Amino acid sequence: MSVEILTLVGSLRAGSHNRQLAEAAAKLAPADVTVTVVDGLGDVPFYNEDIDTDAALPPAAARLRTAAERAHAFLYISPEYNGTMPAVLKNAIDWLSRPWQAGAMTGKPVAVIGTALGQFGGVWAHDEARKAAGVAGGTVIDDVKLDIPGSATRFAETHPYSDAEVAEQLTKVITTLAAKATA
Repeated sequence: MSVEILTLVGSLRAGSHNRQLAEAAAKLAPADVTVTVVDGLGDVPFYNEDIDTDAALPPAAARLRTAAERAHAFLYISPEYNGTMPAVLKNAIDWLSRPWQAGAMTGKPVAVIGTALGQFGGVWAHDEARKAAGVAGGTVIDDVKLDIPGSATRFAETHPYSDAEVAEQLTKVITTLAAKATA
């Protein structure tokens, strides 16, 4: 069985190290695993139940849900903004949590990883994203963690894909997440 892992990146910045981490995940995925990085999260409006209807559903939110419905698992990759996850990632989780207890990520495995400037690599943001994903219905894989500190220095001249330690750990994240999706 081929496994589809949908990846949401919490940074909208074009040169984001977290975006690069997502690109590395896609490159490092085994042959039977497809890692798809979602583009356009910045186009998804803030969740509002008034527009979450068949008649008013924004196209960007519909595309996100369609991609999520096809996915077998989710990989959330997040920086840390002011001690928590970025609003764009939380907003995507909110859209995927609806309808309540029947959203597109309900019962599917979710892993949260990322890199940040600080010495802890975004641990607080990752913990918050795990909490939100779990409440939203995802099956959070708590033992799959990758929190990479000092992103500005570590990846100043090296793409995460070319960092042997990161590549090894990222490969483990992807293979573990894929195994949980087929279990």
